[in-house]
Amino acid sequence: MTALTKPKITRWEKSHTPTENELAQILHDEGLSYYPWSNAPHDLYSAHLHTYSKVICVVHGSISFILPDTNQTLTLHTGDRLELPANTIHSAAVGGQGVKCFEARY
Repeated sequence: MTALTKPKITRWEKSHTPTENELAQILHDEGLSYYPWSNAPHDLYSAHLHTYSKVICVVHGSISFILPDTNQTLTLHTGDRLELPANTIHSAAVGGQGVKCFEARY
């Protein structure tokens, strides 16, 4: 993967809802090693950053990432993907149905 300088969202545009296996296969085909994580409805993460870039793919539910440096809120739903560059300050708010994601570092 190429180094990003700003967050990138890729929306799920196919007509069907993706399965967990389908999303896992996409990440695998890209050579990414991922791990699953999940949160309960309305869980919050305070502002923080990571020293590594990462890909987050929503398996089910929704989550919003708040980027204070650019005054953006990026809401992801099932199948959506966020590529988050290293050192991007962000917080997050989980949607009303909770969320399960796959996450890969790169």
